[in-house]
Order: sequence, then C-alpha cells, then structure tokens
Amino acid sequence: MKVEDLDIGDVVYAKKTIIDDGSIPNGAEGEILAEAGTRGVITLIGHVEEEPNRSVFLVRFEDKDMNLGNPIGCWVEDLMIIPGAIN
Repeated sequence: MKVEDLDIGDVVYAKKTIIDDGSIPNGAEGEILAEAGTRGVITLIGHVEEEPNRSVFLVRFEDKDMNLGNPIGCWVEDLMIIPGAIN
C-alpha cells in the first residue's frame, strides 16, 4: 500500500521532521510541527488549486502526551506507512 491509497482515518507517520514554512495561521516559521517518526491520523484529503494533480493530506500528529495536535497540511513525500500499522 502507498500513501496515495490511504483515506481519512488512516494512520501515517512523519517521514521527516515537518517544519512550519510560514503557512500555518498564527504559527512561527521554522517551528517543528512533527518530528520524524511521529504518528498521526489523516483527517482530510484535498488538492491545492495551483497543483490540482497533487494531493495534500491534513494530518493531526500526536504530541508527547499522545494528544492529537492541530491539522497540518502534508505532501505525500512528508508521510510514510509503517507495515502493520494500517488496519
């Protein structure tokens, strides 16, 4: 299975450390949003108007206390699937 085949509610992991590029409202550019390997859940799948053929996934990653954070827009290359993690 590939990230592109996933759906809302599926579990994913940050493939690399995800950093705010300045596009998060009320966020701080350069802030770490999810460390590499952090578990998250897909909450929405869509497309950016400028790149209609490229999927963007809204993912809520867990914090240190296992609480879900705010949704973060991620590209396919930002995410990975750990075998056995998807039911």
